[in-house]
Amino acid sequence: MLDIKLLREKPDFVRERLATRNAGDESRVSEVLALDEQRRVALAEVEQLKAKRNAVSKEIGALMGQKKIAEADAKKAETRAIGDRITELDKIVAEAESARDTLLARIPNLPHGSVALGKDAADNPEIRVHGSRPDYAFKPLTHIELAEKLKLIDFARGAKLSGSGFLLYTGWGARLERALINFLLDLHTAEHGYREVAPPYIIGEHCMFGVGQFPKFKDQAYAVQEGLDGSTLGKLYLLPTAEAPVANIHREEILPGAQLPVRYVAYSPCFRAEAGAAGLGTRGMIRVHQFDKVELIKIVTPETGYDELEQLVTNAETVLKRLGLHYRVINLCTGDMGFSSSKTYDIEVWAPGQGSYLEVSSCSNCEDYQARRMNLRYKTEAGENRFPHILNGSGTALARLFVALVETHQQADGSVLIPEALRPYIGTDRISA
Repeated sequence: MLDIKLLREKPDFVRERLATRNAGDESRVSEVLALDEQRRVALAEVEQLKAKRNAVSKEIGALMGQKKIAEADAKKAETRAIGDRITELDKIVAEAESARDTLLARIPNLPHGSVALGKDAADNPEIRVHGSRPDYAFKPLTHIELAEKLKLIDFARGAKLSGSGFLLYTGWGARLERALINFLLDLHTAEHGYREVAPPYIIGEHCMFGVGQFPKFKDQAYAVQEGLDGSTLGKLYLLPTAEAPVANIHREEILPGAQLPVRYVAYSPCFRAEAGAAGLGTRGMIRVHQFDKVELIKIVTPETGYDELEQLVTNAETVLKRLGLHYRVINLCTGDMGFSSSKTYDIEVWAPGQGSYLEVSSCSNCEDYQARRMNLRYKTEAGENRFPHILNGSGTALARLFVALVETHQQADGSVLIPEALRPYIGTDRISA
């Protein structure tokens, strides 16, 4: 979350940056500050009363030593009244602090100054383009047509098993999905310097709060119940992305500064209840409730945060270059950014069968926003405890990568040519009917 000190010292700056998101969050700043002031005033009075109570207590001791019992009893009554007032004020402090922090947790991160101003995706500036759209001497098939012809995915039986928005990979489709996951993990560990971790797929509510998924997006998550015990519902959740557990690995820790940067890569399935929006009822892989993803996480010093972001994007781009795919990089404008992000690049790959670009990677620097929510700090050489920058990026996401790959590399005879970098992982150079 945002630093309360920043709101106190630069409220107009915070309002101005929040206003660029076009979501109305700047209106909450005054309410947060009012609750914060209520807490501080009550806390100051508590400290004054405690000092007074200590002084009166000393007076009681002196009076008792002088056998002035009546005067001592009067002072004791005074201390009890002071204690009652302290109890009352402590409650005010706790309630104001809870209300302040609850409201603060719902305020998104401030966009970085370099982020383009805009209202929605139409205002996202294109940063660069790699390659060109493939040109075919035939009408390219969609991934649905290819998947059915080559028996890569059984859409009907996937829906029979779990409902719409779930996929059943079969035969070469299952092997291709597994090959892509292994290729991504090997690339990022062997060449890009990430350490592989395998996180739990069911995580606590605190992890969702830590990365900013909760409370804002709580209605979009899959909550878990343990057996028939209804009281456990909502204590654990299916992860929406590996970012949620992996970014929280060092929560509530103070890392040695020499340990930074920390770079993790993790594979996980991802579960998104919110994917049930418009269009999910149609067959395909563009919007699904469950998909695979290889996630990249960095914990770095604030001084290196934005250099690390550029490198993160480069790491994700390498995936698409190795697979021979045409893509573009865009910078999300202020009105299209994620809740926790301060700056985000999206990488969109071209899918010929769709005739459109598909987002396969989103790379963000959340600065210290998430670190504050999970109380993750590092110790500088000077011995100061500071909040690091936390970065996340898809390295990359399937099933859209699967879609772009089969649609891009389809051949006139309906087969799919496998990119050279992927052949050792799948064991063939072509998938044919």
